[in-house]
Amino acid sequence: MADENHDSFEILAPGRWTAPMVFNSPHSGHLLPQDLRLKSRLTEQQLRSSEDAHIHELFGGCLDSGAPMLRALVSRAYVDLNREPYELDARMFRSKLPAYVNCASPRVASGLGTIPRTVGDGVLIYDTPLEFAEALQRLESYYRPYHRTLCTLLDEAYDATGLCLLIDCHSMPSSAVALSRPQMRSVDVVLGDRFGSACDPELSAIVESQLTHAGLNVSRNKPYSGGFFTENHGRPRLGRHALQIEINRALYMDEASHVKNADFAGLHDVLSNLANTLAQWLDANAQPSLAAAAE
Repeated sequence: MADENHDSFEILAPGRWTAPMVFNSPHSGHLLPQDLRLKSRLTEQQLRSSEDAHIHELFGGCLDSGAPMLRALVSRAYVDLNREPYELDARMFRSKLPAYVNCASPRVASGLGTIPRTVGDGVLIYDTPLEFAEALQRLESYYRPYHRTLCTLLDEAYDATGLCLLIDCHSMPSSAVALSRPQMRSVDVVLGDRFGSACDPELSAIVESQLTHAGLNVSRNKPYSGGFFTENHGRPRLGRHALQIEINRALYMDEASHVKNADFAGLHDVLSNLANTLAQWLDANAQPSLAAAAE
């Protein structure tokens, strides 16, 4: 297993890595570097409003299924790992940005680029412009080491079995998926497989079926079809699958205080059972098992 140590992320490792899958939690970090605290006008609670709080714990049963989890420790308000490296908002910077910077994506327009401009419901993070050198420093110190580590983990699984699965773990505010007609249920889970281009449809169907049978209202690719991780690591024709799972925050915590509610444990069990099912599917479709390859 990859052994790169870093103070901005951690690898949560199973007792034995036996399933060729990696769980990824890039938005559950809550550490706020000092330079962010000094430059921002917002409180800690405001800066953490976009955080996928507790998601690494909610999906933590993956360890019992023999799969590791890569988890960010630094807040996404500082650097968003689920973006292109140079997806930046020109309005945030003191000087003109280089031509290679992507300033025109929908995420940038909404204030949610690689270096976010806003948190929560469009609240501005900074009072004054940043230097482009600050963005480059965050990319080199936080973004690139994380992505290198994820690639190493996925390659290790793939090289051992000819197959790998990335589960990209996220949460979403209940307001993002509330339906306009109150008599209809809100969406509990959104599965993003880039409309079938990032994950075997059979795998996506298995996940949807199991979560639906657990009583959850599941949507596929609406309103989220998968972000940078899903798009860049999903190559199902090569045996590389990536699936984004978004959980409605209201299911497991108070959205304002981030305090877990009474349903957290039950949802944790549902997702642990899902991890077991995915491990079994991968074992049936892999070449030599990861456990055998490690011996």
